[in-house]
Amino acid sequence: MSETIAAWAVALALFFFAYTYFGYPLLLRLVGRTRLAPGSLDREPDTWPRVSITVPAYNEEDQIRPLIESLLALDYPKDRLQILIVSDASSDRTDEIVVNTDASIRIAPDALKSLIAAFGDPTVGLASGRDISVGPNHEHGNRAESGYVGYEMEIRNLETRVGSIVGASGCFYAIRPELHRIPLPESLSRDFASALHTREHGYRAVSVSDAVCFVPRTSSLRTEYRRKVRTITRGMETLIHKRALLNPLRYGAFAWMLFSHKVCRWALPWFGIVAFALVAVAAPGSTWAAALLLAGTAVLALAMVGWIRAEAKRVSRVFSVPAYLVAGNLAAAHSFLRLMRGDRNATWEPTRRIAVGSSPGEGT
Repeated sequence: MSETIAAWAVALALFFFAYTYFGYPLLLRLVGRTRLAPGSLDREPDTWPRVSITVPAYNEEDQIRPLIESLLALDYPKDRLQILIVSDASSDRTDEIVVNTDASIRIAPDALKSLIAAFGDPTVGLASGRDISVGPNHEHGNRAESGYVGYEMEIRNLETRVGSIVGASGCFYAIRPELHRIPLPESLSRDFASALHTREHGYRAVSVSDAVCFVPRTSSLRTEYRRKVRTITRGMETLIHKRALLNPLRYGAFAWMLFSHKVCRWALPWFGIVAFALVAVAAPGSTWAAALLLAGTAVLALAMVGWIRAEAKRVSRVFSVPAYLVAGNLAAAHSFLRLMRGDRNATWEPTRRIAVGSSPGEGT
C-alpha cells in the first residue's frame, strides 16, 4: 500500500515539476500563436509624455551618484523628465543628494523611450523592462541567477503575447499615474501588486524587450536565498490580498497564468517534500523506491555541495544550477511557513548588490 501511494506521489510531483517549468511556457507559446497580435509596443508617440522616475533609496550613498548620472544620460527629452530620489530615512549621507528604479541597477540609454512607447497602446496600463543579470566573469558563486532571470524574462514575453504579465520588474517599470496612486498595504510587494491591479482595472501589463536594465547578481547564494524568502513572503501576501484575480470565470486566461506562474511554483516544493517522505517510507520494501531515494539524496547532496562551494566562490555550472534550484524551492517552503506564523515584512530594506556598469561584457 505504501509503495502504491509513494508511486502516485512521485508521479504527481514529477508532473507538477514538468508543468511548472516546461509545460506552462509551452502552453503560453501555443496559446499566443492563436491570438491576434497585440498593438505595437514600440510605436513612438508624436509628443513624448512627461515622466517621473522615482528611486527609493536607503543608505545608498556609495551608489546614488553613478545612478543619477546614468539617469541623466537617458535618451529622453530632458524637459519631459523628472527624477525623484526618495530617501527612506537613510542614516548615511544619501540625503545630501535630493533629486522610483533600484539604486544598484543601470538602465540602457534607449530603454526609457522603449518603455514609454508601450503606452501608445491604450490597453497598456503598466510596462515592465527586461532585466539582464550581470556580474564579474570571475565570480561563479551565484551565476545560475543569470540563467534564471533570462528564463523569467522569456516567460514574461510569452505572457505579454497571451495578454498580460502577472508581475513587473521591480527594478524598472512604468505605470499610469491613476494606477500608481491606488493605495496598497505596506506589507505587499509593490511591483507584483502593480501588475495585478493593472489587470484588475481593465488594463494590460506588458514586458518590453527593448527596455533593458542591467541588474547585478547578488553576491552569494546565501544572500539570494534570504532575498527570495523576503520577496516570496511578500508575494504570497500580495496574492492573498488580490486572490479574486484567480477566478477564471471573471479573469479568464490571466487567472490561469497567475495560478501557473505563482501558485504552482510556490506549491512545488511541498509536492517534492511529500513525495520524498513517502518514498523513504516505501524504500525498505521496494527496489525502485530505494533506488529513487538514493538518486534523490544524491541530487540534494550535489546541491548542498554546490551551495557550500558557492559561498567559497569555487562553484562551477555543474554545481550552481542544482544548488540554485534547490535554494529557490526551499525559499518558497520557508516563505510559506513564515506566512503561516504571521512573520511579515512590513519594513522593506533592499538587498545589497554591488552596482555594475551597463555593459553585458562584464558577465551574463
